[in-house]
Amino acid sequence: MTLLIHSMSEFSDLILQSLHIAGARNIAEVGAEFGGMSQQLAAYARAMDGSLTSIDPCPKPEFVAWAGQTPEVRHIAEPSLDAMPGLNDVDAWVIDGDHNYYTVHNELRIADALCQRDGKHFLAIMHDVSWPCARRDFYYAPERIPAEHRHAYSYDAGVVPGDPGWRENRGFRGGGHFAWALHEGGPRNGVLTAIEDFRAEAGTEARPLAWAHVPAVFGLGVLFDSSAPWAPALAEMIVPWHNNKLLAALEANRLQNYLAVIDWQDRAAA
Repeated sequence: MTLLIHSMSEFSDLILQSLHIAGARNIAEVGAEFGGMSQQLAAYARAMDGSLTSIDPCPKPEFVAWAGQTPEVRHIAEPSLDAMPGLNDVDAWVIDGDHNYYTVHNELRIADALCQRDGKHFLAIMHDVSWPCARRDFYYAPERIPAEHRHAYSYDAGVVPGDPGWRENRGFRGGGHFAWALHEGGPRNGVLTAIEDFRAEAGTEARPLAWAHVPAVFGLGVLFDSSAPWAPALAEMIVPWHNNKLLAALEANRLQNYLAVIDWQDRAAA
């Protein structure tokens, strides 16, 4: 797994530019892990005289130690859907938590309700909007997903591009740390599906929700209120990256190469 470049921090330039254009001061982050992106968000918040609230029920010890000595950072060790309703005055959301339809759809609904309550223009920046999570649920803690919203899953399932099924102990897999839904596609399955459904539900003529999809490193998504005064500048910055064919080709090649390495490792261990 150390060979896989998967951190949201790979997009730090685009994320920080988006926040700066929107004039965001107070940031809420869902999913911290080691805190690579968190440290950059905290530095940005410090420069803006703002704050970073990081929601993660079980981040790595390195993050916990760092957050405990960083004044502008508040760590909430709860699942996102429990923690988010208690927040206020959030200018932007950076979401990289549990990558499944139920969680992401509800994270967006809660964030939108809080923005409307607090008079904020909606801005959410999300990771894992491309393959493999775009159309297939991923569960860190499947027991937290209500049964009626949870697909059949396995911790032993492996996934490969172009195969809507699964392969036992082959391909990209969780190694006991997370589970995959056993099928790709269909209703209420995957991160991108959740975003599309939320956008269709929440967008209005007065407040259309604009969307940009950067197809690299598992995919970065930027969803924002196109009626915001900063929206034209944000669109001008992000649109050249939206569905960029060169980036998509490079990502496909990256995945093919990485999965080939996994296959070699599996064969060597057999």
